[in-house]
Amino acid sequence: MQLLQLLGKSERTMAWRVADPRSGQELMLVLPRVQPADAAALERWQQTVRQASRLNHPQLAAVVETGVQDGWPYVAYDPRDSATLTEKMSARGLPGLEAAAWITQALQGLAYAHEAGLGHHDVQPHLLLVSDSGQVRVAGLGVASEMLSVGPAAAPEAGGLRGQREAAERDVLACGLVLYTLLCGQPALEEPDVGRVIARMPPLGRDIVRLPWTTAQPVPEPLRAIVNRATDRQERQRYRNARTLLRALEGWQRTESSNGGGPLVLLTDKLRTAGVLPASPGGADQAARVAMMERERTIELAEAVLEDMALSFELLRLVNSAQVRGAQISGSGPVLTVRRAIAMLGLEGVRRAALALRPWPGPLNDVGAAELQRLFDRCRRAGRVALVLRPAGYDAEVVYLITLLQNLGRLVVHYHFPDEAQQIRRLMQPAPPAREGESEDPGMTEEGAAFAVLGTDIESIGAAVARYWGLDDAVLSMVRRQPVATNPRTPDTDDDLLRALGSCANEAVDALAQPTPRIVQGLTRVVSRYGRLFNFGVRELQAALQAQAISPLTVQATAPAPLGPAETPAHAARAPR
Repeated sequence: MQLLQLLGKSERTMAWRVADPRSGQELMLVLPRVQPADAAALERWQQTVRQASRLNHPQLAAVVETGVQDGWPYVAYDPRDSATLTEKMSARGLPGLEAAAWITQALQGLAYAHEAGLGHHDVQPHLLLVSDSGQVRVAGLGVASEMLSVGPAAAPEAGGLRGQREAAERDVLACGLVLYTLLCGQPALEEPDVGRVIARMPPLGRDIVRLPWTTAQPVPEPLRAIVNRATDRQERQRYRNARTLLRALEGWQRTESSNGGGPLVLLTDKLRTAGVLPASPGGADQAARVAMMERERTIELAEAVLEDMALSFELLRLVNSAQVRGAQISGSGPVLTVRRAIAMLGLEGVRRAALALRPWPGPLNDVGAAELQRLFDRCRRAGRVALVLRPAGYDAEVVYLITLLQNLGRLVVHYHFPDEAQQIRRLMQPAPPAREGESEDPGMTEEGAAFAVLGTDIESIGAAVARYWGLDDAVLSMVRRQPVATNPRTPDTDDDLLRALGSCANEAVDALAQPTPRIVQGLTRVVSRYGRLFNFGVRELQAALQAQAISPLTVQATAPAPLGPAETPAHAARAPR
């Protein structure tokens, strides 16, 4: 074979474009940078690449030939109409969707190889082939395997299952670094060899790799969070395997290119098959109770519905659907109370809704069910806090349900994406200091962790589901919590006040979930953000957090009259005085 062009090299591998006189076509040749030490090492190398060549996946380059020339083992690939990723790169960087699409395909091939027990060991831009149609194929699988015993000190992989896991983690980190390069147009640490960059990052080195805030091509925040997690200085925060990084990138791509569907595209099939939430524990008995009730016992029926969060949400969904609103309340705003929903749907409609819920705990296993139950309890506690702190004259049921709805995205994620929810919780946890005397490593924010795992944020998922139900922009604004990074301003409208009240209650309950030394700090922060607005201090907030279970309908009983038929947010917020 005649060498035509060096396509790229690293400390572990090199790739050449060559002319094959036998076939009259050009091939891509990938070789290790160091010859195998002896015949046994050469045999191991050949065994590895033969195993790799038997893998059949669209995102793995097909092996044309393996052999040894003058003591140098090689693997030949047919590049067809492809160029290397190095040749496709732009100094200005690539648009996020294009860069993510290429790395997504590479991860699909690598995930398949990892699950077959093979690591790549040297993912580099010059070993990723991109066709004219945008198809990506990974070349060089296993070529660097024998380099591990004789190559650079940066090669951490050992043998056996542990070695496979470490090789897979290294490959995923390398994909994150290649994605960084595609977005920036420049390699991380100004070092084109991805392996050398890895050697300079923790735990082997001290250099930190994060996307710069300013790039020639703007990087969307969710994609930025994904890349920064992939290259995080804390090993515990990085993606553990190719599938987790793949799911995050695919989630972001679907939401980014969904023509307005947004995060809902992640949930459409799941909502259809498993519902929004499962009936609460004991929901079957509750449904039977509802089915036996008489029409005249509306308050007792509403009490029973409010005990089941899934049923409460289902009734709100039903009455806010375009069909029901068009037929029964044309021209009115959204319905935000269970009482009004019952009046509109009738007993038979409530009965059908109760019996249609997925029994507890739906598809969740015991661990997921226990976590969802804890989240239900936290939501109800936040609702009680909001009831205690609400200003005089505001409808208790509206306050309670808005506070619950501010957790809709979290509930949906825990139910439909339990593994991803666990990842998000883990990423948010602080880590003990690496060395004595240093401060602890903070965890990610909830928004950043959700971006890094799902490719979208939890608030957007909740808002997407609420919009899918038919709730209008005013309600969508109320069910988004106040950003924790900025101080809430004085509310201008009843809607703004309801949003602030729900946010206050939810932030207070979240503070209680912090490690013990942080609880007082968290509650103090809630008081500083909302205390003047709702006239409470730390002592009053602690009393609200200790409030016993109480129904918003019991609280509402002090109001002189029920809500009227025109139930827009501004009207529904204030009970008549």
